[in-house]
Amino acid sequence: MNLQQELERAAAERQLWSEGDRIVAAVSGGPDSMALLHMLSSLMKVGKLSVSVAHVNHGFRVEESKRELAVVRDYAAQLGVPFEAITLDMPAYIEETRMNGQAASRERRYAFLYEAASRFGATRIALAHHADDQAETVLMRLLRGTGLTGLAGMVSKRREKNVELIRPMLRMNKSDIVRYCDEHDIPYCMDSSNDKRTYFRNQIRLDILPYLTQFNPQLPQSLQRLADVAGAEDEWIEQQTASLFSQIVTVSEGEYAVSCADLRGFHVALQRRLIKLILRYLSTGTENISFEQVETMRLAAAEHAPSTWRMDAGAGVRCVREYDSLRFVQASQQSHGRAADEYSFEVNETASDIDSVSGWSFQFDRIRSIDSRKPASRYEACFDLAQLAYPLTLRNRRPGDRIQVLGLNGSKKVQDMFVDEKLAPSERQLYPLLFDAAGRLLWIPGIRRSAHALTVRDTQDVLFIRATRS
Repeated sequence: MNLQQELERAAAERQLWSEGDRIVAAVSGGPDSMALLHMLSSLMKVGKLSVSVAHVNHGFRVEESKRELAVVRDYAAQLGVPFEAITLDMPAYIEETRMNGQAASRERRYAFLYEAASRFGATRIALAHHADDQAETVLMRLLRGTGLTGLAGMVSKRREKNVELIRPMLRMNKSDIVRYCDEHDIPYCMDSSNDKRTYFRNQIRLDILPYLTQFNPQLPQSLQRLADVAGAEDEWIEQQTASLFSQIVTVSEGEYAVSCADLRGFHVALQRRLIKLILRYLSTGTENISFEQVETMRLAAAEHAPSTWRMDAGAGVRCVREYDSLRFVQASQQSHGRAADEYSFEVNETASDIDSVSGWSFQFDRIRSIDSRKPASRYEACFDLAQLAYPLTLRNRRPGDRIQVLGLNGSKKVQDMFVDEKLAPSERQLYPLLFDAAGRLLWIPGIRRSAHALTVRDTQDVLFIRATRS
């Protein structure tokens, strides 16, 4: 099978494009991208694709870069393929931004490719990465430390910025590509920077891979197979993680929460993947979070781990354990409303309903006899109206608040009541308390009522209150 046939087979197998698609080919002028351009233009000539060329001159190697631009422009014209180029002053940009040179170049290069795709009306951008590039990538990540996703190397297609990045040459070897160029009289340029050992990838290609190949002559092919296997398994685990996410994760604005018990019930691999998926949803800045950080968050959900705990995961995300709940919160969301200012609502004798008390609503009814309605849960309470001092007040906790607990001698701190009830720390500051005008704490809805204003069989005027959490 020649490379043209291999390209078409790979495209069909991995569904890289459909007949009639518009594709922008990223062409640097090297043998890989020039061969890709030739193969894609062959499909264009028989009406299967619409192809355009985008070329970036980064401005590092002034004379070489000019020659590369000219070679790509002239060959695109020879093939009848629309051409667009940009010349950048990357040395000046790097000095201005203090960014890593390779990262900055990638950022500007891809920005131009996205713009070119938009102007050409293309849905896909074709990149010329090949099997040798894949082997280098896997080995680089292995040496730096990586998981299954890193071992998958570069994927054959990935959606980004409303276009799909495709790599139809990932299983083609460099030597076969150069031979293809020679056989078809395809011009190309050699990048002199590829021989400089200042770049880690060049050290991998020039020194480390040749050295390791002494022990396994098929090492590049082995690394390519590893990427294929890891990629397929990584994709399967991602699908399982997405399914798990929909089953056990509760989503609210700027926050994702999962039961610690639910999380522990799944395989450790899915636990780690789920945490990474949640972090990725909250912030793209968490993509490079370390294994140790993910493991710390996973172990925070362990059965014997502290019931309340928190850590900053970076990129503005905080992980918080509150009893059985493991919450992942954007730091801005955590500070907005969670550490609430004091609030207070006055309840006069004629009040019937109060809504929006920190996510609670209250219904006040006056009844003539305790026998006509009795509390059915801790979210309902009855008080002897004759013993209440109006106006009543609904407010959140203040330092030193105490309640005269029914059935106990003396009083107890509200904070201690919250701890006993395992109320999440993030809820305590917002939780509503009911006081009378004398400052007596009458009721902590859903938790405990006080010993004050108790009703008896012959109580005539009763205040019945029902609390509802939204």
